[in-house]
Amino acid sequence: MGTARIDLMREVTLIDLPGVYSLEPRSEDEQVTNDVLAGKMPDLPKPDAILLILDATSLARHLMLAAPILSLGIPTLVILNMADDLTSRGGSVDTALLSTQLGAPVVLVSAVQGTGLDEVRRLLAKMIPKPVRIELPVLNNMPSCRTWSGKVVANSGYSKPAPPEWTYRLDRLFLHPLWGPLTFLFVILAVFQSIFTFAKPLMDLVQLGIQTSGGWIQALMPESWLRSLLVEGVWTGVGSVVVFLPQILILFAFIAVLEDSGYLARAAVIADRTMAKVGLQGKSFIPLLSAYACAIPAILSTRTIENKRDRIATILVTPLMTCSARLPVYTMLIAAFIPDKPLLGPFFGTRAAMMLGLYVLGFAAAAMTARLLKSTIFRSEKTLFVLELPPYRIPRLSSIFYRLLDRAKVFLKRASTTILVTMVVLWIMAHLPQQNGVAVPIEQSYAGQLGKFIEPAILPLGFNWKIGVGLISSLAAREVIVGTLGTIYGIQGDKEAEGLQKALQQDLNLASAVALLIFFAFALQCISTIAVVRRETGSWTWPILQFSYMAFLAYVCSWLAYTILSRI
Repeated sequence: MGTARIDLMREVTLIDLPGVYSLEPRSEDEQVTNDVLAGKMPDLPKPDAILLILDATSLARHLMLAAPILSLGIPTLVILNMADDLTSRGGSVDTALLSTQLGAPVVLVSAVQGTGLDEVRRLLAKMIPKPVRIELPVLNNMPSCRTWSGKVVANSGYSKPAPPEWTYRLDRLFLHPLWGPLTFLFVILAVFQSIFTFAKPLMDLVQLGIQTSGGWIQALMPESWLRSLLVEGVWTGVGSVVVFLPQILILFAFIAVLEDSGYLARAAVIADRTMAKVGLQGKSFIPLLSAYACAIPAILSTRTIENKRDRIATILVTPLMTCSARLPVYTMLIAAFIPDKPLLGPFFGTRAAMMLGLYVLGFAAAAMTARLLKSTIFRSEKTLFVLELPPYRIPRLSSIFYRLLDRAKVFLKRASTTILVTMVVLWIMAHLPQQNGVAVPIEQSYAGQLGKFIEPAILPLGFNWKIGVGLISSLAAREVIVGTLGTIYGIQGDKEAEGLQKALQQDLNLASAVALLIFFAFALQCISTIAVVRRETGSWTWPILQFSYMAFLAYVCSWLAYTILSRI
């Protein structure tokens, strides 16, 4: 929901509804759209007008939605998007003729280029008149809607754009049973290698800025608890997380390019074959893929899945996918304990292979869990997977830039709120109690006592009390463990100069580091995700089951990894 100014004096409230193909609800998203348009949604009045956005390059198919929408009797503005694609491929449409056929105003726009948007505002400012009453087909009669749509298109001067030949040529490669998956694998390898190769100079620059500014603060302020809080707690703790922002942005840049180019839709088609083997459908791939960014919006996106059993099963396995919050943890430990050696020449190295292995591990666990769920408590018939493949397009740099800017804002907001608060609380716990006005050693502080309390439980995994404190703090947000360890080692002044990675090398070995990586690959260390699962499933049963299962899996697999590697 947002607002848009349509002239100097007025603003309108916009509600972005999930895209649908009909008003016969089959999924929760479609039910939301139907309820809002019918005025049945609590706390939302019936809309005064509808902006119906259709694909201008596939008008006959998309107009099938216009009939039930126009039959609602709500003033409607029909927006034909992708005008640039329509004209570049030799297509055209007479918007005046189409408007007469529909009994509603029609405007041709290109959201990418920004053309036609002024016309949209002008029509809104005129308070779109009631549509002319015309004979429309039955609301949920799909054959009638299809026939009506064909007649409207035939009488509106519509010229269908020529099929993009290069789209078909690329699809012969990307959707091929053999070359399609191999191409997808090559793309994934390139992404993970780039995370290390391209991000390192930027990370070094950010790290230098954090260290330099921290030194300035330390030099400008007299020695006091406030200086200690700012330097050891805030700057060292939060800064140790912020330094991984370049890697996260590089990952999202690749995802944005793949999505805007139209390739990700093909990846969903390829994945449908794998999804079917574990009992899920291709629509489950979209939430699982978006979970690489964050599990919360991924769980919300499962509303597009019509089958309720498939939806809950997808929700339960989604947090096993490696979200961006795990990336700082992975990078920190991999850089500290995995030597950087080439595997496939200069194109793919050991660190990228380790990172890819963790992502594959999460996906494999999600697939096996889904298979278990779908063969037992969520058994149901297979649902057909229908997905409209967009044409291939050259991604626009401006679109990618604004998406990365938004991602950076989200990351920095999290660093300045959740992570900052956690670091301040940790610093306070690490400096209390005091004896004769002096803080006790950190091992004897409240934070140290908390870590010592759980140390016996995590000692079989190769973790010490410092890692224990990090595991507890990471429940607020997974990446908080990086800041926690940065704060703890920052307070221990003898290791501060060596850097976090070298400090970890003194406290952990390869076996315990791999165990910690595996623990974070499986454990549900995110309270926000638990809350969203509770809201989406309507019960505490599923989030409790989910948290318990993932914690058990994380502990057992970490113990196995530590035990085996220690003996080797």
